[in-house]
Amino acid sequence: MKLPVNRFKQGLKAGRQQIGLWNSIPGTLVAELLATSGFDWVVIDTEHAPTDVPDTLAMMQAMAPHPVSAVVRPASNDTVLIKRVLDLGAQTLLIPYVQNAAEAQAAVAAMRYAPRGVRGMAGMTRASGFGLVADYAAQAERELCLIVQVETAEALDRIEEIAAVDGVDALFIGPADLAASMGHPGNARHPQVVAAIEDAVRRIVAAGKPAGILSLDPAFARQCIGWGTTFTAVGMDIALLATAARDLAGAFGRPDATG
Repeated sequence: MKLPVNRFKQGLKAGRQQIGLWNSIPGTLVAELLATSGFDWVVIDTEHAPTDVPDTLAMMQAMAPHPVSAVVRPASNDTVLIKRVLDLGAQTLLIPYVQNAAEAQAAVAAMRYAPRGVRGMAGMTRASGFGLVADYAAQAERELCLIVQVETAEALDRIEEIAAVDGVDALFIGPADLAASMGHPGNARHPQVVAAIEDAVRRIVAAGKPAGILSLDPAFARQCIGWGTTFTAVGMDIALLATAARDLAGAFGRPDATG
């Protein structure tokens, strides 16, 4: 049995624009629906969602038959959480709240087996084809992809040192947390925040790494693509559902639920 190819990682290396979506509703039905919707990648979020590690297995299985890359976001930069989702077969991880090179190095170590890292050894895992992938431990790193989130003013100051860490494949900007850290909570479109995002994207690209972002505003997402993002998330399942449901109720004269 061959180790599955990581199409998302291939796309990053090729500099191909990959459009993504956030999956924050747990369960296989929504995951499968999103996988059939035409996006290049879908984030299974366990940080700001009720989804937990065991849920990710069934959700990845639901996505697997479709031409989409599943990206798993662990709840934190934690060696055990990273190990668990890797063993379940996740090949691309999005690690939140990476502040500096040391934290990036810790995430890299969690992705790699010894002697290059600290990932725990386990033979009969879904990641290894339940033991059928020949020499999995030696091959795994080739198809694993690590994205680290820079989402504070402190992290933005250290983009170059984070990008220089061997094993970091890409950097992802988190606009909401960045806005809060800059003193503008809930206002990711504040001019200071927008300027910081533009500068961050350009610096990430200049450092030789792919830049990514999430924006629910299509116009701003396109602006970020213009600045240089090559993996760009443009929506979130729960936001799409809420917007469509409210618009439909409004179309039939129902009062705004907000009062």
